[in-house]
Amino acid sequence: MNSFVFSLLMAPPAGGGEGANPIMSFLPLIAIIAIFYFLILRPQSKKQKETQKMLSALKKGDRVVTIGGVHGVIYTVKESTVIVKVDENVKLEFNRSAISNVSSQAREEEKEEKSIEASTTEEK
Repeated sequence: MNSFVFSLLMAPPAGGGEGANPIMSFLPLIAIIAIFYFLILRPQSKKQKETQKMLSALKKGDRVVTIGGVHGVIYTVKESTVIVKVDENVKLEFNRSAISNVSSQAREEEKEEKSIEASTTEEK
């Protein structure tokens, strides 16, 4: 009986394990790579493209926030830097890459303030 058990243990598996498809053995690895791409690499590259587009579209009058948390309005745009007006007499120069957030509301606010000032001066 021992030889019978031994022959069962040493026999090749039923279904022909030698002819198994090699692609099926790499399928989990391919799935992990695809998940990694769609969950990590693709969104990161999208975000990087959006950031680059935002930085290239900076213009005078945009309200910005730097990566250090400084809020201000762009006073001058240069090739690789921007000058941000933080207060009435305070202007700081930053690299373009230091801008983290842009809001174009500054121009709209200035137009509203000018129209309010103009209406109040006309009333006087």
